[in-house]
Amino acid sequence: QVQLQESGGGSVQAGGSLRLSCTTSRHIRGYTCMGWFRQAPGKAREGIATQYAGGEITYHKDSLKGRFTVSRDNAGFTFFLQMNSLSLEDTGTYFCAADRSILGCRNSDFEFRGQGTQVTVSS
Repeated sequence: QVQLQESGGGSVQAGGSLRLSCTTSRHIRGYTCMGWFRQAPGKAREGIATQYAGGEITYHKDSLKGRFTVSRDNAGFTFFLQMNSLSLEDTGTYFCAADRSILGCRNSDFEFRGQGTQVTVSS
């Protein structure tokens, strides 16, 4: 059974940084796509960034470009989200997700999703 586990969330002051990790029980190349999503209180879930197994990355919000960066470790079992210059609007639950379908990052409903990690940004 595939498992995704996020870690690295917490409380941080505005302007600070956090690095989220998503550890997977399956090698990253076993997925066609992995992604980071978030959900703020009272708002719909939104995509942050997705990455194809081959490496191509798409950032889904212009407001996050330059502040948020995705990467993965060489061993192939961890997917990262580096978040810099955090603002109050970045508060929310952050999820990683993965898909094995041929749709890859075009899939609107990823096959696997972690439980999420909470990020709270305060002034």
